[in-house]
Amino acid sequence: MITAVDTNIIIALWDSDPVLSSASQEALDRALAQGGLVVCAPVFAELLAAPGRTEVFLNAFFAETGIGIEWNLAEEIWRAAGRSFQKYAARRKKQGDSGPRRILADFVIGAHASEQGYRLLTLDERLYRAAFPGIVIAGI
Repeated sequence: MITAVDTNIIIALWDSDPVLSSASQEALDRALAQGGLVVCAPVFAELLAAPGRTEVFLNAFFAETGIGIEWNLAEEIWRAAGRSFQKYAARRKKQGDSGPRRILADFVIGAHASEQGYRLLTLDERLYRAAFPGIVIAGI
């Protein structure tokens, strides 16, 4: 089975905390042993926004790790992301949630995995289970 990788897993891999970095590496290794690894374009964009990251660095990272990048996302992915983001916004408003807000990229990442039938490797299981009930989640 192909595993889509969330931004937070790769950020954890690069973390200075050896426990978090090691756990992320082990999760990636397990997922790779079960099939290919991919990210969608928004993950690449979020990683590029991280301090000290360049396109050259990211291109080398993805080439060296063999993690594929799916640049083109189909209409059904965008529609599923929009519907899930809409439901999230309504739930947040109804509950008067004052916690951290989610951004559209989170829902595109989840919709990509869900619509493609990929497992999602993430540190944010709660968000994705709520937004995409049928999604298969892999954590660390």
